[in-house]
Amino acid sequence: MARGFFAELQYQSQLAAKRNEQAARAAHRANLAAHREAERAQKAAERAAAQRARATATEQKAADREAKRLHEEAMVAETAAKNAELAKVHDEIDSILSATLGRDDYVDLNSLRAIAEHPPFPREDLEAPVPPPTLTVGPPEPTYVEPESPRGLGAVFGGKKKHNELVAKRRAEYEADHHAWETEVAALPSVHLREMQEHEKKEQQRLAALSEVRHQYEAECEQRETVAAETNRRLDELIAGIEYNVEDAIQQYVSIVLGNSVYPDSIPIEHDFEFDAALKELSLTVVMPPAADFPAEKEFKYVRAKDQISPTMLPKKNQKERYNNAVFQVALRSLHEIFEADRAGRIQTIAIKVCAVGTDPPTGVEKRSVLVAAAAEREKFMTFDLANVVPEATLEHLGALVSKNPFDMIEVDGSQGVRGR
Repeated sequence: MARGFFAELQYQSQLAAKRNEQAARAAHRANLAAHREAERAQKAAERAAAQRARATATEQKAADREAKRLHEEAMVAETAAKNAELAKVHDEIDSILSATLGRDDYVDLNSLRAIAEHPPFPREDLEAPVPPPTLTVGPPEPTYVEPESPRGLGAVFGGKKKHNELVAKRRAEYEADHHAWETEVAALPSVHLREMQEHEKKEQQRLAALSEVRHQYEAECEQRETVAAETNRRLDELIAGIEYNVEDAIQQYVSIVLGNSVYPDSIPIEHDFEFDAALKELSLTVVMPPAADFPAEKEFKYVRAKDQISPTMLPKKNQKERYNNAVFQVALRSLHEIFEADRAGRIQTIAIKVCAVGTDPPTGVEKRSVLVAAAAEREKFMTFDLANVVPEATLEHLGALVSKNPFDMIEVDGSQGVRGR
């Protein structure tokens, strides 16, 4: 069954959270530190090689030794980085079950309620009116200043005549200035009208632009509100469906729970399931990678004689133990997560199959092999302390059908079904 709408939302959220958590882990920090050291050593080796190229014959021997030393140092650092990454992957595989025990798998569906989040209005500058214009102010009115009358001898020897001429000239200038002033003042109302009209035009342009932007913004907000309302309507339907044990609703909830179960990138997991409300039973199929996709290396070593990084392989026995244990952990983790998340006990039994899809060693043809098949009852399973169990023994205790050799994709004998034992 494909993930439903809410399951996909929850899965993406959990996936992001898981990746952030992994980035903060000490193993990852060590891995980054190892890579940084490898980069530092590589750059040092490159600098030494450049110095060697510029050296004299005498200096070249010393430069050769230094370049070799730095190159080996870079290779050692790269080896450490590879081992840090490998250790992280090994730890992820070995802690498949324990990784989920520290958190509650119950999903409060109300936490999935959508709230429309609106960005700020993008054009706050349009909300302020255009400032009123500063109207043109007319020039000051000219004033007539009478020339000073001549005195003393100046008034006797032609001064009066010159004064009269000066008065006439001054008055003519004044009258011309005053006429120009009157003309300019008379034009001020028209100037003010144009200024007010220009202001009004700009204000109308602002209002039109504001209306257009606000209309678009409100339409987008309304769309977000509509999407949130529709999401919440569907969520209400889901919650109501679960309350009434509607099969599709129970399956959607299981999908959300399993969507929360984010496995490491090195172990991609897929689920398929179907709920039978009459039997209160969930049929669950878990598909995991084959053993060939798991790392076979134990560690990496730098071989100076060959100047290469070579892997040391895990003994076949250890490879089998790690993979087989991973299969058993996946089975128990899947049962645990669903039972724990179903607080109301709507799922009383889980019939689970854990499969691997890969190349069949004898035929070379891709096939799906059932490696574990079990039927677990809620009441019994919830009494287990999974932090202290041996996964294979727990499956045996449940009466599960377990492959004799999951590593080689040997299928269980499913002729009698998961309740055959």
